[in-house]
Amino acid sequence: MNREAPRQVGFVLLPGFSLLAQACAIEPLIVANRLAGRRLYATTTFALDADPVTSVTELALVPDALTGDERHLDVVIVCAPLADPASELPLAPVKVEALEAWLSRLAQRGVVLGGVAGGTRWLARAGALEGYRASIPYVGGETFSRAYPAIRVSHQLFEIDRDRFTCGGGTAAMDMMMTLIGQHHGEGLARRVSEHFVCERIRMADEPQQVPLRSGLGNAPAGLVDAVALMEANIEEPLTTHELSAHLGMSRRQLERLFKKHLQAVPSRFYLNLRLQRARRALRETDAAVGEIALAHGFSSGAHFSTAYRHRFGISPRDERLGGSVLAFLKRERSIEKKRGA
Repeated sequence: MNREAPRQVGFVLLPGFSLLAQACAIEPLIVANRLAGRRLYATTTFALDADPVTSVTELALVPDALTGDERHLDVVIVCAPLADPASELPLAPVKVEALEAWLSRLAQRGVVLGGVAGGTRWLARAGALEGYRASIPYVGGETFSRAYPAIRVSHQLFEIDRDRFTCGGGTAAMDMMMTLIGQHHGEGLARRVSEHFVCERIRMADEPQQVPLRSGLGNAPAGLVDAVALMEANIEEPLTTHELSAHLGMSRRQLERLFKKHLQAVPSRFYLNLRLQRARRALRETDAAVGEIALAHGFSSGAHFSTAYRHRFGISPRDERLGGSVLAFLKRERSIEKKRGA
């Protein structure tokens, strides 16, 4: 593709899509065009028919074109509600089949495909995610994994895996798109887009989805929501599984069943990963000593923290800190060089 030609990006809107998530996906591209002073991205909205597509907020958007269109496209992003498309969307079977066939053809032609919120399920149904990592919300994750065993499911903020990118929706779509802008046109432009939206920073893909985590548990049982709330409130001095179950007035076995069913993890492992994720953020965003971060996140010694951290992330806490510092230094140096060149 001619480097000067804008990337042709299509947005597929399905009934009940999140207007917020769609805006978070498309607006960074429009802002990138304005800040760059040229058209880096050309966007087109697609729908199953010519009627306006109603979002979950009951506001409707008029599509530019219909799915099945064989025009040249570099990227196609499916924006859909989180509901399982097989059972909950009021779509005629013929339209479902046509959409899946079109997405499958796009995949075969090498078009980059993305899924926002329920859009990930549509890519899965079209067979476009087999062998890829895909980010989906915690709620419904177990069902999704059983239905699509060839997809490597994650619950990270978003996933960019070769020519596929996915996120659970909401504002994560903005972080994902700004990361893609950085890959396409440089970190400098991505930071300027972030500043335009008054974002403190572009969140990294491997950050957890829920902040606070319990707010994303949806209709999960109250006992599970309360358990996660207790974990989040006791990071520095972690509770044992026995203490958690006692506080919640249930048996340890009941608590373990809840976590296994809804979060696909035992409570102790989930708790440890939560503490490690918080510690990773502290390493990246603060100047606190590694030992202080270890103690603040419930680890009795630096050695224990380092072992758990390396096992979880494949890197030591000190290397994590060093990597972040070096990256920041290189970015500053590139910025200085560009200013000198100007």
